[in-house]
Amino acid sequence: MLRWIIFICLYGIIDFYAFQSFKTVTKSNWVYGVYWFLSVLVIGNFIYNYYGFNRRDGFSHANAFAFGFFIAILIPKMVLLMVMLSEDLFRLPQAIFRYFTEGDSAKGNYFASRRAFISKIALGIAAIPFASIIYGIYKGKYNYKVLKYTLSFDDLPEAFDGYKITQLSDIHSGSFDDVEKVKYAIDLINEQESDVILFTGDMVNNKAEEMKPFMDIFSKLHAKDGKYSVLGNHDYGDYLHWDSEEDKRQNLEDLKSIQKAIGFDLILNDSRYLEKDGQRIALVGVENWGAGGFKKAGDLKKAIQKIEANDFKVLMSHDPSHWEKQVIDDSYHYHLTLSGHTHGMQFGIEIPGWFKWSPVKWRYKYWAGIYEEMGQYINVNRGFGYLAFPGRVGIWPEITVIELKKGVAKA
Repeated sequence: MLRWIIFICLYGIIDFYAFQSFKTVTKSNWVYGVYWFLSVLVIGNFIYNYYGFNRRDGFSHANAFAFGFFIAILIPKMVLLMVMLSEDLFRLPQAIFRYFTEGDSAKGNYFASRRAFISKIALGIAAIPFASIIYGIYKGKYNYKVLKYTLSFDDLPEAFDGYKITQLSDIHSGSFDDVEKVKYAIDLINEQESDVILFTGDMVNNKAEEMKPFMDIFSKLHAKDGKYSVLGNHDYGDYLHWDSEEDKRQNLEDLKSIQKAIGFDLILNDSRYLEKDGQRIALVGVENWGAGGFKKAGDLKKAIQKIEANDFKVLMSHDPSHWEKQVIDDSYHYHLTLSGHTHGMQFGIEIPGWFKWSPVKWRYKYWAGIYEEMGQYINVNRGFGYLAFPGRVGIWPEITVIELKKGVAKA
């Protein structure tokens, strides 16, 4: 209860300052009424759904949209808060000066009136994130992008020169609310005609049953050398309260069966060889291993028991912190690691090939795209689906196509 009281008080302060901009530019009681009605409606819906989410057995689209609309009004209001507070930094010294120089003649009204043009500027600026978030909720989450990279390696087997890998990650099937858009994305993946499809974890939000409505759709994915997958942190069902450990264990077994049914070879701390013209590359898959409190089921040493040190290796590991903490400095050389997990926070600014930024960079050193360390590469996929916030703003859902080339190592 104390947490909610603090939350409501902080939100009230933000709301009060945001309202000042409207109050300055208009005297319409109708506008005031609409403002407060929508504000109370959105915050009330958010509190109700968030409070209920802690007691519901699984994911609800109502929870997601309540959170999405809350963010849609919170961020613009925070913009207004910053502008209004900045204006007060100038109004406060003026008020102090009038208090000591004008005294009673000021009739107790020491603060200068707010300037309408400042409020208009603030409202104009706040409209940008508001429109962006609304777009992200209704369009951005299905704005699929095919990102193509070519990576060259001196020791790539000749037979694999030009070999194409399609990477998917973070499907989060329980979040989908538009089947046709998902079908479109599957067709887009197949159009790439890659040699192999690799999925790097988080097929569901919590429960295996989330994937059942989409099994036929994802079973249509095809690649001549097959489809392989690993588990992500959400696949284990760790974020739900289960009636028993047996129920939780069965949920994981059900998810493994679903992956097999739609054609994925799930690699659990193990390896496979991809062979072509008498040559081969090693495909290594670990269970989730994540820094910062995430599940550490991944066992890299166990996963490589069947391969040789001089094999060309592609590692599938859901969380990029695994690459940072264990893979880079391992005695084996992992030519290419494929990860996901971060979603690019589903929010940021990106100009392909020139600039990318997201707040998630303060949590993850490697958070989106290709990175190279010690002659080893990682691609951090921005995710196919979405979680919690029902949208994407600036960081779009990703289908990665990586072509391996024989030659001087370069991205």
